[in-house]
Amino acid sequence: MSEEKALNVGPSAIDIAYERLGDPKDPPLLLLMGGGAQLTDWPDGFCAALVDHGLHVIRFDNRDSGRSTHLHDAPAPDLQAALAGDFASASYTLSDMAADTIGLLDTLGLDSAHLVGASLGGMVAQTIAIEHPDRVRSLTSMMSTTGDRRVGQPRFAALAGIGAPPPDRQGYIDWRVRAFRTIGSPAFPYDEAVAAERAARAYDRGHDLTGMLRQSVATLASGDRTPALRSLRVPTLVVHGADDVMCDPSGGHATAAAVPGAELLLIEGMGHNLPREVWPAITDRIAALVRHAEGAD
Repeated sequence: MSEEKALNVGPSAIDIAYERLGDPKDPPLLLLMGGGAQLTDWPDGFCAALVDHGLHVIRFDNRDSGRSTHLHDAPAPDLQAALAGDFASASYTLSDMAADTIGLLDTLGLDSAHLVGASLGGMVAQTIAIEHPDRVRSLTSMMSTTGDRRVGQPRFAALAGIGAPPPDRQGYIDWRVRAFRTIGSPAFPYDEAVAAERAARAYDRGHDLTGMLRQSVATLASGDRTPALRSLRVPTLVVHGADDVMCDPSGGHATAAAVPGAELLLIEGMGHNLPREVWPAITDRIAALVRHAEGAD
């Protein structure tokens, strides 16, 4: 199905670009992508594998990314101040992003869905499960963390050479190819042509560095979810790469430890991306979680 747009979604009345894949009669699986990323950052083959498992896949752009609403008139985000504990520049929190997602479910006529969130998307998915538990059938949190600043932190020494993306199109593409070589999966092949094509699509659809910074400040302003995660009673899978330098694996371990009954899938050689070689392992486990939550296993 082609890309669509939902208008005046949720309490913030934003517009959300989304795409539906598979049979709408199958269990709905909502994919939430990470900071500054877009629905196109979910690999088509990964989504196709989920559809082949009998799932109705919905992927979308968060606020401040892609073709969804960008808050251009919001105050300038101050990431350094937020890192120091000053959240005055936060335009919104993860709770607002969670409410956006619930609003999208409402627009699509879905009472509930299975959630799969990657990186910041994992944090939003966790927040939805905490604040809107009746709307969540299962939770998969990938390459993410709990909000406890003692875990899941980037390995700054490994990231030091990445820098900020240039403003021009080719500069951004080249930067992103280099960045994902750094944060990607060292045990698996890196296809620079695929990375460049995905970067070009992202730039053309709505790359927004300031929007990404607003999302980053929102994560910091939202605090530690660990106590609330302990109250969850939803089938949960936590997926993390053992070689993730963007979000240390301690974040995945802490998430799995916090959510009662959660399963942890730690993948050796995987970093902060989704290499083709890990798609079967991850999609098989997501499908198994869905079947369990649906009472079909």
